[in-house]
Amino acid sequence: MKNSHSESYAAAGVDVTAGYEAVERIKPMVESIYIPGVLGTLGGFGGMFAPDLAGMKKPVLVSGTDGVGTKLRLAQLMNRHNTIGIDCVAMCVNDIICGGASPLFFLDYIACGKNDPVRIAEIVEGIAEGCRQAECALVGGETAEHPGLMPDQDYDVAGFSVGIVDEEKIIDGKRLAQGDALIGLGSTGVHSNGFSLVRKVFDVEHADLSAPVKDLGGKSLGETLLTPTRIYVKAVKALLKAGVDIHAISHITGGGFYENVPRMMTDGLTARINLNSFPRLPIFNLIQKVGSIPERDMNKTINMGLGMLLALPSGQAAQAMEVLGQAGEAAWQVGTVVSGDAGVELI
Repeated sequence: MKNSHSESYAAAGVDVTAGYEAVERIKPMVESIYIPGVLGTLGGFGGMFAPDLAGMKKPVLVSGTDGVGTKLRLAQLMNRHNTIGIDCVAMCVNDIICGGASPLFFLDYIACGKNDPVRIAEIVEGIAEGCRQAECALVGGETAEHPGLMPDQDYDVAGFSVGIVDEEKIIDGKRLAQGDALIGLGSTGVHSNGFSLVRKVFDVEHADLSAPVKDLGGKSLGETLLTPTRIYVKAVKALLKAGVDIHAISHITGGGFYENVPRMMTDGLTARINLNSFPRLPIFNLIQKVGSIPERDMNKTINMGLGMLLALPSGQAAQAMEVLGQAGEAAWQVGTVVSGDAGVELI
């Protein structure tokens, strides 16, 4: 790649050789999480994947795309870039698993003002870890240098994932029934949504993000807010493997309970959730106290401690809780499906 250097392009702000250095740094990370089905190696024009369709009657591909959002500003302020990629993967694969699909592969897109190979490698380190947790492959990506459009130290991260499910096993809410149990899976914190509000509440541009905070058990605000989004792929796959008949799943992201839970419900049914049935993490209490945020606004913006909600037959609730416990997942029976058109009811 020595012949790739262009003095004119470099003078315009684009260092092509830095891009190649970044690729060399991330290549071992990417190849370490290859799974059966990956064809070729990093560096081709397109990532190739041959899915195993054995036993499937009618395979359906399910895709999801998302970014990290303004949580990136916290990573930049703290100069800590090796976990933000987990958030990017999580936002995509958690959506895919809601349909019962197993993620197959992921691709990322990183836009930056100036290509710093070390920083790019740190970002991809997190992306690779997210793929490892989701049991999918990182088959490619793109790093784009945007001088003049973005400040040198600025960057954005987005990506997309593709999964697969047999059509007859799609989870789409059609079998939801009154009396179904609602199981909530614990979040690790704010995850990757609501950060425009969070940044305003704490005035992060001027706050000491590294100082211990008593209300957070001695953890710093920055460390707490940068905690990566929980990836629920393994947990849901464990339930399905155990024969738990999941009727519907909701990934609790931006919009909180009020916007996300109704998306998993069908006409005439409402998810009744008891807010006292699961613990509220200290960070949520701190956000509400410092920002004087009304309870409804909290529940409409942030996950409040539940990153995913599952609906399943009440007779299988105990089995589901046992499977989730064995999988190391924090989970609670948080409510019931009832008759009604509200979509979600918080009590």
